[in-house]
Amino acid sequence: MIRITLVGANGRMGHAVAAACGAEHKIVARVDSVISDGVYNDISFVLEKSDIIVDFSSHTYTENVLEYAKKNSLPVVIATTGHTPEELEMIKEASAVIPVFKSGNMSIAVNVLCRLAAEAAGILEGFDIEIIETHHRNKLDAPSGTALMIASAIEERTGEMDHVTDRTDRSEKRPDREIGIHSVRGGTDIGEHEVIFFGRGERMSIKHIAEGRELFAQGALRACSYLVNKPAGYYDMRSLLLECGKESK
Repeated sequence: MIRITLVGANGRMGHAVAAACGAEHKIVARVDSVISDGVYNDISFVLEKSDIIVDFSSHTYTENVLEYAKKNSLPVVIATTGHTPEELEMIKEASAVIPVFKSGNMSIAVNVLCRLAAEAAGILEGFDIEIIETHHRNKLDAPSGTALMIASAIEERTGEMDHVTDRTDRSEKRPDREIGIHSVRGGTDIGEHEVIFFGRGERMSIKHIAEGRELFAQGALRACSYLVNKPAGYYDMRSLLLECGKESK
C-alpha cells in the first residue's frame, strides 16, 4: 500500500483523491490552509510517515511542499497549475534531489490529446492552430495549465510559435507561426479543451471534455504508483504513458 500525504485536502480535488483511494493507496496525512479536524494547516507539522506527497493546493505553496519533500526524501506529485517561471525553475532544481512528477492535467486522455495534437501539427503544415479552453467561474489562472501544455506539445513538433490570448488591438492579418489560446470562464464547467486546425476549405478539431473530477484523482493516484520507486528526476504524464506503452507490448 502506498501511504500518501495529501496537500490541498479540503479542496474539491483533495476530496476527490481521498474518495478514489482503494486498496493500493491510503491517505495518512492531510494538509490544507483551511483548518479542520485531522488536517494540518502547514506541511512542516506533519508527523506521519508517508511514501509520497500529492499536491493539489496552490502554486504559491509549492516551495513549502518541495522543502518538506527534500527534507524527508519523499517523491512528490505536483498537480497544481499557474506556476511562475521562478517556481518552475525551483521544481526542476528539486528534481535533481527527489523524484518529481508534474502535469498541468492528470487526465490520461488529455495527455493523449496532447500527443495527437502534436502529431497533427507536424502533418498539417500550414494550418492555423487555435486552442479553446473552458472552465468554471472560480478558476484563477488563464490560460489554463492544460492549454499551455497542449501548446508546448505542439511546439515540440513545429518549433516555437507565438501564443496570442488577445487580438483586440491587432490591425494586421494573422501571421503564420501563431497559436491562439482562448479562455472561457463560467458556471461549474469542470474542464473542456479543444484544438482546432484551420486549413484552406477544411477544418479539423480534437476535443476533450471532463465530466467529473474523479478522472483527475485517478490520474494522480496512477502517477503515485508510477513515481513511488523512481530515482530522483523530473517526470510527467508523457513519461508515464511511454512506460505504459512499453509494458503493453
